[in-house]
Amino acid sequence: MINEKELWEKCAAFHGHVCGGLTIGYKAALYAIKLLDLTFSEDEETVCICENDACGVDAIQVMLGCTAGKGNLLFHMTGKQAFSFYNRKNGKSVRLVLKKRPNKMSKEESFAYFQECKSEDMFDVKPVRIELPEPARLFNSMECEECGEIAAETYIAVQNGKHVCIDCRKQYSRFAV
Repeated sequence: MINEKELWEKCAAFHGHVCGGLTIGYKAALYAIKLLDLTFSEDEETVCICENDACGVDAIQVMLGCTAGKGNLLFHMTGKQAFSFYNRKNGKSVRLVLKKRPNKMSKEESFAYFQECKSEDMFDVKPVRIELPEPARLFNSMECEECGEIAAETYIAVQNGKHVCIDCRKQYSRFAV
């Protein structure tokens, strides 16, 4: 059984303060747990694609174990309060999109509103738009022949016969006139 109060306190401690944005991520994660039978992800069992980089992402990290380092927290930046969740174990997925809230609320009123809302009343449940990403891969490292720094081979390009990193690569911009 989930101890929601304890989870909220962990989210707030990780985030550093309480706010409406944190509440959005917290309620989205609770709803995803319910809809997809999710648990804390030790590896990549749970995947979340966030469409924003706002406060709610912190709650998702704390509650579901989704992190950029593990490769199961990804961003598809649309500026929307929308989150796609995937359960690799059972193949279920869902996209949760925040519903419009009443107009002209102060920051404090907005926080209170989200705190009182049930997850089911906060989000539209939609099919995911993005196919489940493949699990994270390990890549060989290569040295940039310009700056000497090491980068993953997928971020190295060949330019004028040299292997160069993204920072050293000169963009071809013939049409940028």
